[in-house]
Amino acid sequence: MARRFGIPPTTARAQVHKLQTPAATEATAQLPPPTGQSPFRATPADLGFTDATQLTFFVIGDSGGIQDPDPQNNVSNAMQAQATSTPAFVYHVGDLVYFNGDEADYPSQFYEPYAHLNVPIIGIPGNHDGDNSDDTSVPSLSAFMANLCSTTAAVPAGSEEYNRDTETQPNCYWTLQSEAVTIIGCYSNVPSGGVIEPDQAAWLQSELAAAPTGVPLIVTLHHPPYSADAFHGGSAKMGEVLDTAFQGSGRTPDLVLSGHVHDYQRFTRTMPGSSTTVPYVVIGNSGYHNLHKLAPGATPGEELATGVVFEAGDDSNWGFLTLTISGTQISAEYTQVAKDGTVTPGIDSFTAGS
Repeated sequence: MARRFGIPPTTARAQVHKLQTPAATEATAQLPPPTGQSPFRATPADLGFTDATQLTFFVIGDSGGIQDPDPQNNVSNAMQAQATSTPAFVYHVGDLVYFNGDEADYPSQFYEPYAHLNVPIIGIPGNHDGDNSDDTSVPSLSAFMANLCSTTAAVPAGSEEYNRDTETQPNCYWTLQSEAVTIIGCYSNVPSGGVIEPDQAAWLQSELAAAPTGVPLIVTLHHPPYSADAFHGGSAKMGEVLDTAFQGSGRTPDLVLSGHVHDYQRFTRTMPGSSTTVPYVVIGNSGYHNLHKLAPGATPGEELATGVVFEAGDDSNWGFLTLTISGTQISAEYTQVAKDGTVTPGIDSFTAGS
């Protein structure tokens, strides 16, 4: 038998959208019961912040600072410095705590780092939030549900000093309905490449079809359909689930947001059979210490798959997105945060919608 000596070299073109095979140890986790009523929609009033026809919010992913708290704290400090413009909330695209979604890790990896970031934090879980392999007797996503999908907002026991209530989202997959934007958040489970079960896929298609017109529409999921990194790569399975829902609903979102890969990437995808373009963004570098390098060939302007152009990337720093919704347009800016805490806004910017 040939011996193994690490991950073989690869290319951006080979990685960007591939079929990923889960390891034998990566079982699909059972989803927890929802805490709200189907079809799992929430308004800003339900979540404790003010609605508006124009709003600004931050997007982060893969933030848990388990080995080194500095990157997460630096990103939080950078968001605090920008918060003078009063963002409505922070939206998290998964992996709040490492490594296994344990309740005991929420004080140090969630409540303390954001103690002075005085806005709600909402979002979807990632694979590490659902993987309770440290203690298989603990139901998957139990800590995420307790802290983000609580039936009643309250400061959790043990985190009183941080003065942040639990959030009251209706489910681990859910829709934010505001006057300015609709955000449909999916949960792509634990295994490599992601898993979205048929009932959630049907829900996604239904929510896309029901989404109001005239305001931007955003879809989020943890495992990215497109990624040119040298480690995980993009998930063809997640791309197929999304495309089936887009086609079945007759609705194409204005923006797709993901995490999982620990870097920043932006792609422009020309949708099949049309001239419509959609940005697909990976924002998975908001605090976890180990970043994922881009594969050779991840060159801005390069078409890495049919209709999919790599636009920008950052695999050497941490950061976050700022999205501003005005009318039917989304304006986005990526802020880079270096290891030493140096903050550089405007490293990448783009618009979406019409």
